[in-house]
Amino acid sequence: MSLGTAELDPVRPLADRMRPRTLSEYVGQGHIFDPGKPLRSSLERGRVHSMLLWGPPGTGKTTLARLVAACVDAEFKAISAVLAGVKDVREAVATATHIRQVHNRATVLFVDEVHRFNKAQQDAFLPFVEDGTIIFIGATTENPSFEVNNALLSRTRVYVLRPLTRDDMDSILQQALTDTQRGYAGKVTVVPEALAMLAEAADGDARRALTFLELAVDLAETDSGGGRMVELATVAEVCSGSARRFDKGGDLFYDQISALHKSVRGSSPDGALYWLTRMLDGGCDPVYIARRIVRMASEDIGNADPRSLRLALDAWDAYERLGAAEGELALAQAVVYLACAPKSNAVYTAYKEAREDARSAGSLEVPLHLRNAPTGLTKALGHGRRYRYAHDEPDGYAAGEVYLPQALQQRCYYRPVERGLEIRIRDKLNRLRQQDIEARRKG
Repeated sequence: MSLGTAELDPVRPLADRMRPRTLSEYVGQGHIFDPGKPLRSSLERGRVHSMLLWGPPGTGKTTLARLVAACVDAEFKAISAVLAGVKDVREAVATATHIRQVHNRATVLFVDEVHRFNKAQQDAFLPFVEDGTIIFIGATTENPSFEVNNALLSRTRVYVLRPLTRDDMDSILQQALTDTQRGYAGKVTVVPEALAMLAEAADGDARRALTFLELAVDLAETDSGGGRMVELATVAEVCSGSARRFDKGGDLFYDQISALHKSVRGSSPDGALYWLTRMLDGGCDPVYIARRIVRMASEDIGNADPRSLRLALDAWDAYERLGAAEGELALAQAVVYLACAPKSNAVYTAYKEAREDARSAGSLEVPLHLRNAPTGLTKALGHGRRYRYAHDEPDGYAAGEVYLPQALQQRCYYRPVERGLEIRIRDKLNRLRQQDIEARRKG
């Protein structure tokens, strides 16, 4: 169950040299890889299946694929969907077929960033996964439900890899500092505060942690004994400008904007502020966030507090005028206000129901009394006849008048909630509807 000695080449980057060679060296992903878990047990028995590894960068997807091959004594072949095409897939399969026939060995075909392959390229794997020519392992940072064909998805098991924890980061860094062959044992000392900063700046990404460590070691001064001491200032320089994880347009992007929206909807100003700052820290376009804030004002606050929409637009305008830093505070003010405001999705719900009727009910005619009558002909045809001008009616309301097509006259789309200004709106509409009932009863 070892990956051999190829990892010992000192010219290779530290992150590659420190790649785990055995199951015992693998750090993190305890939810799928702790002793007794199905995947761990399967590998310890030398049995394996095709799988998809879904998780953010630096969480061990490539390493796990290599360990799978080592555990079952299989040939390991890796291709990248960024660079490869169908021709490369066919060549890899041909090699796997030859190895199977001549050496009676299985081949683990690891496809990095499999979500970059189109449908035809993904389909090319199917018959060979089906007949066992290859053990297929795909790695993706995107949701495989959206990015991987159903046919391929049904032939694999999906394992979700999570960002590594702070304890995981500490373990990985300590391994690099104590490993005598691949790491810095006896050669490098890192002050505790600097080590803590490295673990924090890595943001759950093992590759990032080891890359930062390697850079810090390269910059560190050599002491009188020939070793190197990595100080806090050196690590701070290496880690400066490192942003939190935020993949523009990917799953994490939508997860974070979803968290912001749901924090506002759930009346959590603290949650809303945190996700707003996470997105800004990760490099999200503030104008995109401003647009989403305006949407929140309409969708989740609506007429319970109509000032929310105006405030959201003002925040957008303030950002456009002030730019980053100063303008971001206006966005923060808006999300806090929206989170604290009374909530109503009554307009949003009404809009969706009315839109569905508009799409599904056909081209219903406008009632005659509501039609425009600019000419003698249209008047003769009855357009506008018996229309009641609301301003001429008692209290400015034409009780009993109808404004929907005949087939939809029983529809009630807008149902105000008992929160904020909509309490008063609801009371008014209930009063007007009661007048309608009485007027129609008399009529």
